[in-house]
Amino acid sequence: MLTFTYCPNVNIETTGRIVRPAQEGSDVTVPPIPRFHLAVPVDDLVAARRFYGNVLGLKQGRSADTWVDWNLRGHQFVTHLAPGRAQRIHNPVDGHDVPVPHFGLILTIPGFHELAARLRTANTEFVIEPHVRFEGQPGEQWTMFLLDPAGNALEFKAFADDSQVFAS
Repeated sequence: MLTFTYCPNVNIETTGRIVRPAQEGSDVTVPPIPRFHLAVPVDDLVAARRFYGNVLGLKQGRSADTWVDWNLRGHQFVTHLAPGRAQRIHNPVDGHDVPVPHFGLILTIPGFHELAARLRTANTEFVIEPHVRFEGQPGEQWTMFLLDPAGNALEFKAFADDSQVFAS
């Protein structure tokens, strides 16, 4: 049984999703799960703005001389100026060397293919080309890995069955 407390200016749709009126000019809605905040080091903010803003198409938020906020599909993603990189590490996953650490988003399958096409149009070099991983197994998914201009590894994926995100 779900119980809801009355909150002014908050509407709970029949799906249980909380919808708050966005501030004027905002394109952020409250997601059904908590939003995350992630800050990553970059060695060149101009290159970061070009990659995250132009190549990935993220909307830029607040910024200063040493950092830039980005709207990563409703999540707060921040690039912080921090010259110097640590040693790269890879772990084997389904026959590929996966860069560690990495971050990214779980997309719909059409959204995954749209992003892959956008990245190819921008002549992005993939660490691991878009492909199906764990085919025919629990957790079957489309996945691709790439690096931002500072060497941060990103993974974008889409599950054949979204209910298997945490399948074992």
